[in-house]
Amino acid sequence: MEKLNEQAETGCCPRFDPEPWQEKELTFKDKLFLKDSVRSILHIPINFGSVMVKNMEKITRADALSPEPLLLSDEKSMWKSDIYIAGTKEVPDAEMARLSGTFLTKVFEGPYSSTSKWVRAMNDFIKSKGKEAKKLYFFYTTCPKCAKVYGKNYTVLLAEV
Repeated sequence: MEKLNEQAETGCCPRFDPEPWQEKELTFKDKLFLKDSVRSILHIPINFGSVMVKNMEKITRADALSPEPLLLSDEKSMWKSDIYIAGTKEVPDAEMARLSGTFLTKVFEGPYSSTSKWVRAMNDFIKSKGKEAKKLYFFYTTCPKCAKVYGKNYTVLLAEV
């Protein structure tokens, strides 16, 4: 998985290499995340940027930035998503969560309007492995501005199985 690159071409998100994430099985054991929530309208986030800036500042101040960027989104409803930002230690004044489990991953590329198609493809992939999904997370690999610069908008779906 790609290491955080402070010298990213954009000065923001590093380029994403999809290969290490394509159709893999990962195991998390008490993987530490800062947890927060984002308001949405019909699954479209309306305060994602401000929530990310606030939490990245907290993580940076606590010197808890993960060398492997990982941001998971749990689409709780059409109106709210929980986000999980990987960290290396507890962050003051933040809710922390630990995730454990086995996850199947699959990488998708394209506009977010393809999400329902991606979910169907992910479910087919899970079934092909003889498994059932307990929960589905979305890993948005770059912000929209960086995706535009890089010419690729990758999203990784992680299914807890």
